Amino acid sequence: MLSELLKKANLFHLLFQIDLDLARKCHLSGCPYCGGKLHQSNYVRKPRGGPPSLPELYLLRHSFCCGASDCRRRVLPASCRFWGRRVCWAAVILVVTALGQGRTSGFSINKLSHLFGIDRKTICRWMVYFREQFPQTPLWRRLRGKVSADVKDSELPSGLLRHFIDQFGSEEIAIGQCLRFLAAGT
Repeated sequence: MLSELLKKANLFHLLFQIDLDLARKCHLSGCPYCGGKLHQSNYVRKPRGGPPSLPELYLLRHSFCCGASDCRRRVLPASCRFWGRRVCWAAVILVVTALGQGRTSGFSINKLSHLFGIDRKTICRWMVYFREQFPQTPLWRRLRGKVSADVKDSELPSGLLRHFIDQFGSEEIAIGQCLRFLAAGT
């Protein structure tokens, strides 16, 4: 069950490994602004909603800084663990929103709020974001053609998550691959 996966460290270990791979690729490609060498400058985040006993290593946001003296710009590689500046884990945002859309499975917004310790208003904001804003983003427009036509914009993110579950079978791997798809566009 999807809600139980968010309480297990295995999912977050998988997401960390995917982020490591994305960070390695970003580091090897160099500074996108000047082509200079990138130096590591990771920082700690304190995301909410996951299991309480995750290793501190999983809380690190991979980050790089250009080594060229005339550039010195920060470069953030794509991430499946963190969804921009939002304070909850990306997996939590994806799964909680998908469960909130599938009301027939018995997950009301009140129940989700209680299960994950997330404010009702926040869950409602996530649902509005996926229903109204996300389908209009350049990211989704770019990725739209890479998934089945069965994934309807009006059913995001649950339709996208179902697509990956059907493709990979394992819910844990499906969440990881869905987040990788959204983060890296592949």
